[in-house]
Amino acid sequence: MGKTVAAALTGLLLIAVLASAGAGGMLSSFGGNRLQPSATALTDIPADYLALYMDAASTCPGLPWTVLAAVGKVESDHGRSALPGVTSGSNHAGAQGPMQFLPSTFRSVVTRHPALGNNPYDPRDAVHAAAAYLCDSGARGGTDIPRAVHAYNHSDAYVSQVLAQAQSYDGGTTFAADSAPSSAALEAINYAQGQLGLPYEWGGDGPGAGDAGFDCSGLTMAAYSAAGITLPRTAQTQYDHGPRLPSGEQLRPGDLVFYGTPSAIHHVGIYIGSGQMINSPRPGAVIRIAPYRYPGDDYAGATRPSWTT
Repeated sequence: MGKTVAAALTGLLLIAVLASAGAGGMLSSFGGNRLQPSATALTDIPADYLALYMDAASTCPGLPWTVLAAVGKVESDHGRSALPGVTSGSNHAGAQGPMQFLPSTFRSVVTRHPALGNNPYDPRDAVHAAAAYLCDSGARGGTDIPRAVHAYNHSDAYVSQVLAQAQSYDGGTTFAADSAPSSAALEAINYAQGQLGLPYEWGGDGPGAGDAGFDCSGLTMAAYSAAGITLPRTAQTQYDHGPRLPSGEQLRPGDLVFYGTPSAIHHVGIYIGSGQMINSPRPGAVIRIAPYRYPGDDYAGATRPSWTT
């Protein structure tokens, strides 16, 4: 299934992973379905695809969404590849769609799982079909994830590449059952990612408003506007707007993190998981990913705008 991996990767990574975890221990190695996305995942995976991978993996207990996302990365760069067969037609091997199914394999999966959609070019249909295929091939219960990936493409090099990519998407901690980020939070993060490298500009509302860049609250306002949520303009009014997280509440990707005191907030960023945020820090700097807690910070707390949806 899918394209042959061009790079001459060896099986050493796969051997090391299997030696440390065992074929039946891959669930613990990858952390289960509810892994938080790493900064790499949040930067690399479009928000709509990230939500799809998480949703589809939840239909197969034991299949980490990171593995499903890694397959999507290797097969089509999450649907962004311009190669033949991704959005229409077929590649040289006959594979179709963002998850690069052979037509016969896709039909077989849909036949076994009638609730699935039947369009291999539709990202939702394709990602859910890939989850079902991996599940049927050994991923259910985390029984043998390398075998499931090998069934997807019969190449040890492919398996090594997918498992390495999956590890890079692993944020290292797991969501509680009710703590996965909302689609609005992921959309806000996706927008903010697209602004990385733009300059800090005091009062800036971004290129769409005729400015070269953003200040801190201009970025957070624009990010949530892209997700359909209206925020006030300044860091102080965004903090006051809430909804405020109780002290000690675990942060989720998409939360806004604030600095200063409750009555004198001077900075805000968007938390993206793994202790990192996207923010527009100060004049002379650019929008970037940085730790949300840093030496000398005056962290004041966080809000969760996605609670308003």
